[in-house]
Amino acid sequence: MITIARNWRVVVGGVAAGSAAVLGFAGASASAEPVLPLPPAPVTVSQAVPAAPLAANPAATAPLEVPTTVTTAPTAVSAPETLVPAQSGTITDFFKDKGVTLEPQKAAGFTALNIVLPMPRGWSVVPDPNVPDAFTVLADRLGGDGLYTSNAQLKVYKLVGEFDPKEAITHGYVDSQQLFNWQSTDASMADFGGFPSSIIEGTYRENDQTLNTSRRYVIVPSGADRYLVSLDVTTAANQVVATADATDAIVNGFRVTSPTATPAPTPAAAPAAAPSANPAAAPVSDAGATATVTVTVPVPVPAVPATQH
Repeated sequence: MITIARNWRVVVGGVAAGSAAVLGFAGASASAEPVLPLPPAPVTVSQAVPAAPLAANPAATAPLEVPTTVTTAPTAVSAPETLVPAQSGTITDFFKDKGVTLEPQKAAGFTALNIVLPMPRGWSVVPDPNVPDAFTVLADRLGGDGLYTSNAQLKVYKLVGEFDPKEAITHGYVDSQQLFNWQSTDASMADFGGFPSSIIEGTYRENDQTLNTSRRYVIVPSGADRYLVSLDVTTAANQVVATADATDAIVNGFRVTSPTATPAPTPAAAPAAAPSANPAAAPVSDAGATATVTVTVPVPVPAVPATQH
């Protein structure tokens, strides 16, 4: 369903200068012969002679490349935190043990969180007394096998008391794993929109039927308060293919944000397009067959008979 060493160039240069001068020496010759008139003495001439060019020596004239190794300290990178799933105790058991009270919230007038829940074509908001503490329930009133109605159950609780959200979320799998004949197909404790979250998918048996479900918990702060939001999307196993577009749209399009918290960006738990700034105006494709609605403004619907679960 969802699945340095830098090279510094140092130019070493100098002025290679060489000079040579040829000095001429002359002197009178001594003799015992009668002195004869001497010819004019030669004039000594000192002449500067240009120095011969030095032989080409590339090693002496070419710039030297002096490699310099620069060692930099490695940048510290925080490794993603790995949560270890709890082996016992449901998330509600955890809160009870910590003395944390869960106060059920209703959709009408709720403004503490922004919750977006895609509603597939053919699905509708329904009152369902079989879902205690329901915030909103969506159900497929047109499809199904006549025995089980595919549905999405959203619950929101205000958490009153002190606790560690990361520790709490490690208990997110346990209630699903306690279902009769539970078989997991996928699970993750990656943050959801930057908030602590768990999601588990699988099948279980109920009333002689095999049901396929996706169940997510997310803990979101709002001001000084914290809320537990849960979404269960369930369909009969023999209707998984027929309802795949609808259920995938709900699971992948579900969003929870806080008007007061700005969590660090993290990879999406499941690939899905970002919701439109105006959800009601989002385009509807035949493939997904969904229209996004914001459940903080529930759509009034007439009462319908309770769905079987």
